[in-house]
Amino acid sequence: MTAATARDAVRTATRLVVKVGSSSLTTAEGGLDPERLGALVDALAARGGELVLVSSGAIAAGLSPLGLRRRPRDLATQQAAASVGQSLLVQQYAGAFGRHGRTVGQVLLTADDVVRRSHYRNAQTTLERLLQLGVVPVVNENDAVATDEIRFGDNDRLAALVAHLVRADALVLLSDVDGLYDGDPRRPGAALVQEVRGPQDLVGIEVGGSGSGLGSGGMTSKVGAAQVATSAGVPVLLSSAPRASAAFRGEGGTCFWPTGVRRSARLLWLAHASTPLGRLVLDAGAVVAVCERRLSLLPAGVTAVEGEFAAGDPVELVGPDAQPVARGLVAYGAGELPALLGRSTRELGLREVVHRDDLVLL
Repeated sequence: MTAATARDAVRTATRLVVKVGSSSLTTAEGGLDPERLGALVDALAARGGELVLVSSGAIAAGLSPLGLRRRPRDLATQQAAASVGQSLLVQQYAGAFGRHGRTVGQVLLTADDVVRRSHYRNAQTTLERLLQLGVVPVVNENDAVATDEIRFGDNDRLAALVAHLVRADALVLLSDVDGLYDGDPRRPGAALVQEVRGPQDLVGIEVGGSGSGLGSGGMTSKVGAAQVATSAGVPVLLSSAPRASAAFRGEGGTCFWPTGVRRSARLLWLAHASTPLGRLVLDAGAVVAVCERRLSLLPAGVTAVEGEFAAGDPVELVGPDAQPVARGLVAYGAGELPALLGRSTRELGLREVVHRDDLVLL
C-alpha cells in the first residue's frame, strides 16, 4: 500500500471510526466546552457517511458538577464522576448532531464485551444495526462499572478494537497534538512523522507516556492503538481535533499503514487487550512447533508453570530464554498443569494445553 492509498482509505472510508480525547472536549477547569464539541460535530456531519464516535470526556465532564477540581485517582470517585458526566456528554452530542439532522445512540462497553464471544457478538450486532438506521453510535468505556481488572485502560485501545469490531474502513484518532513527532513537539527542531509503514519507522522515536491532566491516555497509548488497528488491516490517521476536517480528507497528521489482515475480535483482544494471568515456559521444540509450524501447545512442550490462573484464562508463552513468543487461552488451571508437564497427549488422553485456535503470536 502506498502513502497515497493509505490516506485515500481514510478520505474515502464508507465506515469511519473517530476517537476524540477528553482534552479536546473540555475546559481547563474540567467542564465540557460546547464550542469545541460543536466544532468537532460540525466536521463529522460535513464528512457524512457511516460514523462511529469513540468519545472520552465522561469523567472530565462530571468533575465540575461534583465540585472536583481535578481528575480523581481512586476508582470509586472516577466511577461517580463518569456516572454524572456520561449523561451530560451524550446530551451535548445529541444536541450538536441534532442540528445536522443526525441521531446519536449511546453505547457503553467493558472489556468483557470484546472478550466473551456472546458479548462481542451482541455489541457487534447493536453497532451494526445503529449504523444501518443512520444513527451515530457514541461509544465510551463503561467507566461507571468497570473495575481495574476489566478495563480497556484508555479509549484509544477501545477505538482500535471497535474499528475492528464494526469492520471500519479506517480509524482517525484526534487529540490535542497534531501527530507523532520524532521528539518532544514543544522543543525546537522536532519534526512531524508523516508516515509509519511499520515498527521500523518507530525506531529511535521517543514517545511520551502521559496525556493531559483530564485524560488517561498519551502518545504511547495512541501509537499502541494504531498498531492494534493496523495489525488488523485498518489504516489509522493521528491528528488533532482542531484539524479534524483535514484529517477526514486524509490530510496532515501521521498516517499509519496497515501491516496485517483482519482477525477475529477474540484473537485481536487476546493479542492486544488481554492481561496474562500466568506464564508457561516452553522448550525449544515447542517454540518451533507453536511459532513456525503454527501447531497447538501440548503438555510435552511445557517445562514450567508460573502464576495463578484458571482454565480459559489468558497466559503468556515464553521460550527457554524467558522471552514472550505467544499468548493463548489455557485449557487447564495452574493447579492441574504441573502433573502433566512433559507427558504426551497420546499417553494420557489429554487435550492440548493451548489450542492453536486460541493462540496468537507476539
